[in-house]
Amino acid sequence: MKKIVVLTGAGISAESGINTFRDANGLWEGHDIMEVASPEGFRKDPALVLDFYNKRRRQLFEVGPNTAHYALADLQEVYQVSIITQNVDDLHERAGSKNVVHLHGELLKARSTFDEDLVYDWKKDIHIGDFCEHHHQLRPHIVWFGEAVPMMDKAISEVADADILMVIGTSMQVYPAAGLVHYTQKNIPVYFIDPKPNIQENSMDNLTIIAEKATTGVPKAIFQIKNP
Repeated sequence: MKKIVVLTGAGISAESGINTFRDANGLWEGHDIMEVASPEGFRKDPALVLDFYNKRRRQLFEVGPNTAHYALADLQEVYQVSIITQNVDDLHERAGSKNVVHLHGELLKARSTFDEDLVYDWKKDIHIGDFCEHHHQLRPHIVWFGEAVPMMDKAISEVADADILMVIGTSMQVYPAAGLVHYTQKNIPVYFIDPKPNIQENSMDNLTIIAEKATTGVPKAIFQIKNP
């Protein structure tokens, strides 16, 4: 059974109604990125940061997977599929995907500020005074700027073992995730799906660019994979 590795970014979730990471002026929901997505921002104003992610978490319960999420889940019937996502939502899992690696953390989890290995399923708001078992404040289980990406080695291993790579809805400008494409085996088929692809057709061997949004581009890529 061939292995398909799928790298997804904000574009696939945007079609479900989740706002993309930042707008053109570098703000995220009106906030400077470093205010709400850095350890320094959390130390400075933890209440602001918790409120920011509480709102994102509540929004997540108002949306659902789209046809691109479901199409990727359906691929599991005939391929070994691993999804590596930069998104912190659970839309891939809700669509039925079984093997999902979250590079940047998960919105529906909280972790201890004392021990990063203490991670809890968390579907409600996080408040000041919500403590881990060692009586330390909980924080969102999100990889912030300046923090290590603990799932990166797992992602590299998955990509290196791929027979086919699909890249969906990502600018491929955020590192270290953007570097994953360089770990593929030589000459495997790579499908890049984005309405504004920031990549050249001749930049990789065996590259197919589908300049469309995820809900229309993913089915086209899957058709090409199944009918080479």
